[in-house]
Amino acid sequence: MNATPARPARPVRSASSSRPAARTASPRGAAGRPRHRPLVAGTLGAALALSLAACGGGSDGGGSSDTVEVVYNRSTDNNNRFMDEYLQNVKAEFEEANPGKKVKLTPITAPQGDYYSKVQLMLRSPRTAPDLVYEDTFLINSDIESGYLTPLDDYLGDWPDWSKFVDTAKAAARAQDGKTYGVPDGTDTRGLWYNKRLFEKAGLPVPWEPKNWDEVLDAARTVKKKLPGVIPMHVYTGKGPGEAASMQGFEMLLYGTGDGTGLYDDERDKWVVGSQGFLDSLEFLDTVFEEELGPPREQALDPNVETSVATQWLPEDKLAIDLDGSWMGNKWIKTGAKPWPQWSQVLGQAAMPTQEGQAPGKVSMSGGWTWAIPAKSNNADLAFEFIKSLQTQKNAVDYNIRSANIAVRQDVASDPAYLKSMPGVEFFTGLVKYTKYRPALPAYPQVSTAIQEAMEAVTTGQADPAKAQRTYDETVKSVTDGAVTGG
Repeated sequence: MNATPARPARPVRSASSSRPAARTASPRGAAGRPRHRPLVAGTLGAALALSLAACGGGSDGGGSSDTVEVVYNRSTDNNNRFMDEYLQNVKAEFEEANPGKKVKLTPITAPQGDYYSKVQLMLRSPRTAPDLVYEDTFLINSDIESGYLTPLDDYLGDWPDWSKFVDTAKAAARAQDGKTYGVPDGTDTRGLWYNKRLFEKAGLPVPWEPKNWDEVLDAARTVKKKLPGVIPMHVYTGKGPGEAASMQGFEMLLYGTGDGTGLYDDERDKWVVGSQGFLDSLEFLDTVFEEELGPPREQALDPNVETSVATQWLPEDKLAIDLDGSWMGNKWIKTGAKPWPQWSQVLGQAAMPTQEGQAPGKVSMSGGWTWAIPAKSNNADLAFEFIKSLQTQKNAVDYNIRSANIAVRQDVASDPAYLKSMPGVEFFTGLVKYTKYRPALPAYPQVSTAIQEAMEAVTTGQADPAKAQRTYDETVKSVTDGAVTGG
């Protein structure tokens, strides 16, 4: 899941030859480094630790040198099993090609936030660490700082296929120390999905190309007025949806304000606090919920709201506008969570505009996931062999078609089957040149949590936008040892 941001680019996920990659950070001392990083605490930590007994363990925990254990995030939607199917296929292929070698798949069925916490607990000990883990790129630097991952440079240097990955994709898994800690499997972009049937009923234009935030809100207000019972707009918010709220929701607003600096000032190597753009983004969210343009608050804050959006609200004509990701189409294909043959005729896509329509006029966010080898794995060689099997051209095409991701290998990005795989691929790939990236810094996970808390406070009415921003600013100053600018 990169393009040319307004600042020096640091890829987060990338794709085809023009696809986004994760932003990587240059070494910058303590600017992005939290003073301490408690993973889980109290009863939650105990509960998660107990649950790991069912998650298998690494080689020292009873594993075999002929078995590679793979941990990944399984969707909480029982109908969404594309990752399971893909991994099962590669497992069978790998075991057939390597007699005597076995692959143990260990899914963790949980919302992403809980998945992160469980994985981090597993990575702390050789008895619970798997041999291969599915790692979100935004966690790479913080997990490296904690000593959880092993660099892959020696393996990558002997793997010819690494040269087929676009540079921005490679940068997605490159850490502040200059080493690479994961192999990316795809990237994405984000924009507005809208229901053309509902727009036509409400008298709104199709195709829809909003030029600023006011036009987005005005369309939502029109839907509310003309179509009672329909949710005008959905924006991910609060702690329940986790990183989806930070990235699909808040950051899609924030990076469309002002000059697009966003969360982190690269020139000063400091986190931004007290910005007008941050306040304006919270005020946009406040407008959505105060004017009842969004779903009921308890539904918006549900950790499983994405499932509701994909399998109910959009397919059942209950939602008019959804600020979401390029991957949504994979929910509605024949093997998806909610097969919906008509989706490409019913749904349209529009770029999220900048706040006032200022240049470049559109904004997107990109992120990505990688396959990483834990530092406490005793089976790293076999784990990397499995990574190579996951990322053959054939298997990478299969995965990117199943997941509706944007490809990160050049040969996959030009593959005819991939190019024809999903309506909207061309549109979302076209957003790459507008895309922005999360700061790939150790403090980002804590900053992201602070964003979610600010969003939740505004969504529930516990704080107005100004108060929520002040609380966020104080949290960021704390977790970054005061490495902030502004405010």
